[in-house]
Amino acid sequence: MSGTKEEDRKGSGGWQEYFWNPRTHELLGRTASSWGLILLFYLVFYLFLGSMFVLTMYVMLMTLDDYKPTWQDRLTTPGMMIRPKGQQLEISFSMRDTESWDGFASNLNSFLSPYNDSYQVQTNDNCVPDLFFIQEDSREVRNNPKRSCQFNRTLLQDCSGLSDRFYGYSQGKPCVLIKLNRVIGMLPGKDGQSPYVTCGAKREDSDNIGPLAYFPPNGTFNLMYYPYYGKKAQVNYTQPLVAVQFLNASLNVDLDVECKIWSNTLLEGSERDKFAGRVSFRLRINDK
Repeated sequence: MSGTKEEDRKGSGGWQEYFWNPRTHELLGRTASSWGLILLFYLVFYLFLGSMFVLTMYVMLMTLDDYKPTWQDRLTTPGMMIRPKGQQLEISFSMRDTESWDGFASNLNSFLSPYNDSYQVQTNDNCVPDLFFIQEDSREVRNNPKRSCQFNRTLLQDCSGLSDRFYGYSQGKPCVLIKLNRVIGMLPGKDGQSPYVTCGAKREDSDNIGPLAYFPPNGTFNLMYYPYYGKKAQVNYTQPLVAVQFLNASLNVDLDVECKIWSNTLLEGSERDKFAGRVSFRLRINDK
C-alpha cells in the first residue's frame, strides 16, 4: 500500500512539475521567452493573413462601379412575372364571393399606386415614343441621377382600376398585369419596333380562354422605357406594364395560360427555363 501511495505521489508530482517547473521556471515545458516567441509568430502570421484579406477586398472593391455591374451575366431573354400572383401563380376566384377576389384587387391597387398620373407627372419625363431613351455619361462625368419616362396608370385603360376599381373580377373579366424583369443596359428591340406580349391557352384550353384585350394597345413595352440604368442611377424608374383582360373565359374550368414576349432582338425562351421570355399561370373563374 505504501508503495502504491508513493508511486501516486511521484506521478502527481511529475504532472505538476510538467505544468509548472519551479526550478527551470517552465510552463508546459517552455520558458517565458519561448512562449513569447511562439505568440509573436502567430500574431505576425495572422496579422499578415488579415492584411492580405483586407488588401484583396480593397482591390476588388476598387474595380466595382456603384451604378453599373462590372461583370454582368445577362440572360439571352429576361424573365416575366404577373400581378396578382396568387398562390403558386394560380388565380382562382368566384364572381359572387367578394372575399375570393378582394385580395387580388387590393394587391393590384397597391402595386399600381406609384403609376398614378399625378405622381408620374411630378417625377418622370414625357418622352418621345418608339425611341430608346439613351442617357450616356460624358467620359468621366456621370449623368446621374438619370431621368425616367412616364408610365401613366391611365395607359392600362379598363385594367387601370380607375373606371372599375375591381379590375373586372366582380364581372368574371379579370385583369392580369405582366412585367418584364429588369436588365441593366438591355435594348429589347430595334428599328422602332417595340417588344410585345401575347397570351394564349396551353394544351386543350384554347376553346375556353375566349377573347383577350391588351393594354396598352397591342400589348407593347414601348422602347422609350429602355435602357434601364439600375436602381441607384435611375431612382425614379417606372417599369412598363402590359395588362391582359379575359373578356369571356369559360367558367368553372381550369385554364392554363401562357404569356410570351416577342421582339426582334430577344431570343425565344428555351424549354429548360420556364420563365425566360414567358410566364405561365392558372386561371379559374367560378360563378358560384
